[in-house]
Amino acid sequence: MLADPTRATFCVALLDGRAWTASELARVAGVSAPTATGHLHRLVDSGLCTERRQGRHRYVQLADPETAALIESLAGHFPAAAAPTGLRASTASAALARGRTCYDHLAGRLGVAVTDAMTGRGLIDRDAGFALSDKGRDWMTAELGVDTAAWSTGRRPAAKECLDWTERRSHLAGLAGAAVCARFLEAGWIRRIGSTRAVRLTGPGAEALERLLDLDAAALE
Repeated sequence: MLADPTRATFCVALLDGRAWTASELARVAGVSAPTATGHLHRLVDSGLCTERRQGRHRYVQLADPETAALIESLAGHFPAAAAPTGLRASTASAALARGRTCYDHLAGRLGVAVTDAMTGRGLIDRDAGFALSDKGRDWMTAELGVDTAAWSTGRRPAAKECLDWTERRSHLAGLAGAAVCARFLEAGWIRRIGSTRAVRLTGPGAEALERLLDLDAAALE
């Protein structure tokens, strides 16, 4: 399914976690609306995407976080892409590499730096796989206000390793990754750049990183 360039482009666009219309995805991939519709039918039938209808509108999104992690992980194994040409393309590419959302968690240099800082403080245990430590659960509750006790009722893991396709290193996914990203957005510590997946760290966000994780935001530039 993902070997087709159009379907692969759709899935990468859907990594922003939003539901898209067929016409929006057609513009992103540079194909006609009928062509986009045919590809989306195949993605939905395969289980990679789900369809939602609201009134006359039809929206498509990735099926679940596990599918998003699959797409991001596969992208991480691709050969390094050639540097984009043109100021606009270069600026957009740099913004995505600096910080972005991968479905519902942080990626790019920002996501990897947060993951490394959490590991350094003993919040993430990588000695036996990739897991949120007891200290990490306490930190999530005390610093981010997250009720980690409720996580035991779901199937999604508390912490999961996701290969970052620009950094070629791991960032934090799973419930903990989603909670960190949600808190950063709610608090205004990061802001989305236009309608893209790229995010920028704000002044209060830089202060929060230093306070919570002893992370120097200047190192992310």
